[in-house]
Amino acid sequence: MAKKWFVGIDWGSEEHHVCVLDAEGEVVGEKVVAHSGDGLGVLARWLWEVSECDASTVSVGIEVPHGPVVETLLERSFSVYAINPKQLDRFRDRFTVAGAKDDRLDARVLAASLRTDRHSYRHLSPESPEVVELREWSRMAEELKEERVRLGNRMRQHLRRYYPQPLELDNTVHAPWFLDLWELVPTPARAAKVRKAAVSRLLKRHRIRRVDANDVLSTLRQKPLMVAPGTTDAVTARISALVERIRVVNKQLKQATRRLDELCRRLSTSTEVGDSEGQCEQHDVEILRSLPGVGQVVLAVLLAEAHRALEARDYHALRTLCGVAPVTRRSSKRTAIVMRKACNLRLRDAVYHLSRTAAQSDPKSKAKYAALRAKGHSHGRALRTVGDRLLMVMCAMLREQTSYDATRQQVALMAE
Repeated sequence: MAKKWFVGIDWGSEEHHVCVLDAEGEVVGEKVVAHSGDGLGVLARWLWEVSECDASTVSVGIEVPHGPVVETLLERSFSVYAINPKQLDRFRDRFTVAGAKDDRLDARVLAASLRTDRHSYRHLSPESPEVVELREWSRMAEELKEERVRLGNRMRQHLRRYYPQPLELDNTVHAPWFLDLWELVPTPARAAKVRKAAVSRLLKRHRIRRVDANDVLSTLRQKPLMVAPGTTDAVTARISALVERIRVVNKQLKQATRRLDELCRRLSTSTEVGDSEGQCEQHDVEILRSLPGVGQVVLAVLLAEAHRALEARDYHALRTLCGVAPVTRRSSKRTAIVMRKACNLRLRDAVYHLSRTAAQSDPKSKAKYAALRAKGHSHGRALRTVGDRLLMVMCAMLREQTSYDATRQQVALMAE
């Protein structure tokens, strides 16, 4: 029987502490390797030598489930397991109750807990290039949206200082037509001189029909605020800089959205042969699209952040990752059920929007939400329950390889 080796790696930005234990828990060796190509190469060769050229006997525990360290080890066929840092903190109490902590100790705790409590770890495997790319573009799009909101809030605040009239036309200050309008009419003085034809051309170029040139000019030519000398020039200079940055973010966000569409289409084009008659099973992407409330952003986040749970059709893992599974705290005669906060925040936001949209468009979800609210549940709790049901339906659809059918009963969908 081959000998087993357990490795703990305390990940760092510049160097990594490594500890190797044998099957009896004795320390075989410790090493510090640099975070570089050469350093990770040294780590892989050392583990290869320790295991006597048998990577299948080596199990590696680490906190960070991604990055060059994990990818280097997976490429060389080592078994890599990840653990939540909070769980590792509890395992650390086995070695010290005084609260001591250092990188060398953490590496040993990782190796020791992996040897005795492997069930607490999550086994990692290489991810497909499409999923990796989809995840990065999805996160990039989310960051760009947050940046645009921040820039828009600053622009809105500056407009209220000297020129609040444009906000009456549209509060969405990052809209391209609004940015062009401000550049055409940046001050009340300019609004008094601008020609109606120029405003009409701007509205026509952006296909704005809810207001016409007369409405725009009458709003912008309202009595201006009284401001201190120099305020208008100073604030317009700041807004001008913000407008340039918002335009860049809009362009990058448009590019990210287009790329997400391409990646989702690429994933949806692959099909698998279903049976001897040559029928093809629907791909997971198309099945997920059929669920009420699933749009482009929600679909991209689900595929990027929860692809392993979706592949396994693991409803319990999925509801935990998304934060809709409640947490029960029971002590003696006291029992409390609270909202789960330890989850993937991107998935939580995605399921929130999934539930909110479904509660408006899907009759079953709408009825479920109304019944929960009638019982006194809060808006958030009701949406989490609706989202929990949709995740259950989602996993059932994926298991059966069928699109959403509102006429089917929930009991039938739960059947394995």
